[in-house]
Amino acid sequence: MDVQRVQGLAFSGLKELPEQFIRPAHERPENSKAMEGVSVPIISLSQPHDVLVKQVALACQEWGFFLVTDHGLSPSLTQRLQEVGQEFFRLPQEEKEAYANDAATGKFEGYGTKMTKNSDEKVEWIDYFFHFMSPPPKVNYGIWPKNPPAYREVTEEYNKEMVRITDELLELLSEGLGLEGKVLKSSLRDEEMEVEMKINMYPPCPQPQLALGVEPHTDMSALTLLVPNDVPGLQVSKDGNWVAVDYFPNALFVHVGDQIEVLSNGKYKSVLHRSLVNKERTRMSWAVFIVPPQEATIGPLPQLVNDANPPKYSTKTYAEYRYRKFNKLPQ
Repeated sequence: MDVQRVQGLAFSGLKELPEQFIRPAHERPENSKAMEGVSVPIISLSQPHDVLVKQVALACQEWGFFLVTDHGLSPSLTQRLQEVGQEFFRLPQEEKEAYANDAATGKFEGYGTKMTKNSDEKVEWIDYFFHFMSPPPKVNYGIWPKNPPAYREVTEEYNKEMVRITDELLELLSEGLGLEGKVLKSSLRDEEMEVEMKINMYPPCPQPQLALGVEPHTDMSALTLLVPNDVPGLQVSKDGNWVAVDYFPNALFVHVGDQIEVLSNGKYKSVLHRSLVNKERTRMSWAVFIVPPQEATIGPLPQLVNDANPPKYSTKTYAEYRYRKFNKLPQ
């Protein structure tokens, strides 16, 4: 089927936004501006362990979001990751279409654009590329870009670093709940924990004040580790207000996702966030989703539940959670 790509639209000399991208008035950036003078938590991983546990737990409770620095991820690796992703999106359209996904048939991996099911439904100003990075049995290299040739090597190296940093963060989050360091990782099934890559591409938009790159949502992951390019656009919700996240070179953006909120029985919160677009420049981000395997059962950790603290969430498989979230059914 023929899908209209946002990148194609953006570079076709469009002067006005097509109807399906114009958000309802209350959702438009021009009517829901971010708060001034508030900044998100920035945490250096080089601090003493006990300080880190406290800072990370506080950020997860109050924001569900923080930036980490001194994480040991090499700036040159991040730069190479961004270069191979940008090169893929610069390929001729027909070459990109060879990787097209088809969410309708359950084929989520590959090159995609969210399309509307009906005329009332609004769409987002974004194209993307999505694939598994680990564990090895889940990885289908056939869907990874063959061009640029360095894509696979760079992405595999980046995956190793994401797993290393995730392990460190999950340990800090576990200890922040007063639990043994290994608890959250084992809830995500240890070595079966899945790591997904989503490259988000938001082309220049003729009327950015009327559109959204991504509408307000929480991630269904356990954690999301994201690096953006230098075009800002991410906003997180804090106490009912939007807060703009400024570009911070070499920082890693950490989102608490729904699975950690559930496991922590609501002590940590999954962050509501959205992405704005830019009139002149292309915004890109590389989001790495840390998720349990589909068959893993996720519910409030028994250690955190008692008569005084009953479970606030139902326990179900991650597959069931995803199904309900995708279909906007109550959890």
